[in-house]
Amino acid sequence: MENARSAEIRRKQRELLFPNVGTYYQEPLALESGKGMFLKDVEGKEYLDFYGGILTVSVGHCNPRVTEAVIAQQKKLVHVSTLYATLPQLELAEKVVQIRPMQETAKAFFTNSGTEANETAVALAKEATGRQELVVLRHNYAGRSTLALSMMGNKNYRPKTQSEVPSIRFAHAPYCYRCDFGLKYPDCGVACAKDLKSLIETTTDGEIGAFMAEPIQGVGGFITPPKEYFEIAVPIARDHGGLFIADEVQTAWGRTGGKWWGVQQYGVEPDIVTSAKGMANGQPIGLTLAKASIADKSKYANISTFGASPISMVAASATLGVIEEEKLLFNAQLMGKALRDGLEGLQQKFQGIGDVRGMGLMQAIELVKDRASKEPDPQGTARLMEAARRRGLLIGKGGLYGNTLRISPPMIVNKGQIDDALRLLGEALAEALPS
Repeated sequence: MENARSAEIRRKQRELLFPNVGTYYQEPLALESGKGMFLKDVEGKEYLDFYGGILTVSVGHCNPRVTEAVIAQQKKLVHVSTLYATLPQLELAEKVVQIRPMQETAKAFFTNSGTEANETAVALAKEATGRQELVVLRHNYAGRSTLALSMMGNKNYRPKTQSEVPSIRFAHAPYCYRCDFGLKYPDCGVACAKDLKSLIETTTDGEIGAFMAEPIQGVGGFITPPKEYFEIAVPIARDHGGLFIADEVQTAWGRTGGKWWGVQQYGVEPDIVTSAKGMANGQPIGLTLAKASIADKSKYANISTFGASPISMVAASATLGVIEEEKLLFNAQLMGKALRDGLEGLQQKFQGIGDVRGMGLMQAIELVKDRASKEPDPQGTARLMEAARRRGLLIGKGGLYGNTLRISPPMIVNKGQIDDALRLLGEALAEALPS
């Protein structure tokens, strides 16, 4: 029987919030507390968290070092806006410039979310180049603003009455499992990247302001490009006057394993990089980091009321400190391999797993009704989510068809927890998928 407190929370959720506020599960899970790798609901049940609040909890729930930094700052200074200089902002800016993914020195602008970070990046690119047209990828997700919705490469998030920002072109995504060209990697020659040239020359005036892409497409279902993709695509964009914006809202801060930035896995250098999510372990934050020569072309007035909040700044500095000192870049790489090996083992056992993909602690399985036809299985995915929840395992989902499980634990995860998650996931698969 449902706990009375849970029932009341769910009733108020339906009564007080917009009906399109998405939640997982047939009945929303009401969470109350968290510590490290675990969450607890209002009924006291504990869950092993292998989603991290959409890849946001990098160093564990209520990490002591981050929490203490936030409390200390809360007692000292909470808000002044970007109109004033603060030490927490400058200390964080100094750190992100130090670990930047570009050779040229860089400058930073802090906001509150990935949406704002991407808005800032696009405005800067247009200002710096004097060009308007923007190329993004199909399956793209860039946030919730009018611009972001106009760049939306997923029909499920596009409002039917949305007034779109003009001059946005959609390139083929490097979605090898469902290739738009019907080809197979590596024999395809990475045709999706090479097609960027034709797209620009036939659907724009031949010059673009920017090419913007996630190193791994998050909401798209952890679509992971071939290793050569960006080495081919980025020069094409630059040959047509465009800057390269790497949308690292989900992939930064070691998530892909071994490196600070996801784009570094592909051997290319961005002109502008954006991030948010895992940067401050759950505090609201957004970052736009640009080569100094580009940032200096930003001449229009710029302000963010809540951007560079001292609270978020110290949380981010503490989070990056934990990642560095506890060698979590290496841990994400090591544990990511263990997770990937386990998922591939499950793929051999369950025919409903059509694809396993990802990098580091950003792994996915795509569920299909039949491996030959690759028909998506969103119903099986929903059943699997419920079955995993009952066993105390939290995972995410995504993809155009809602049939991809996104598995992204906090980067403090250990081998025992990886093994536990794989065992629970295997049990859930056995329950949810037809034999």
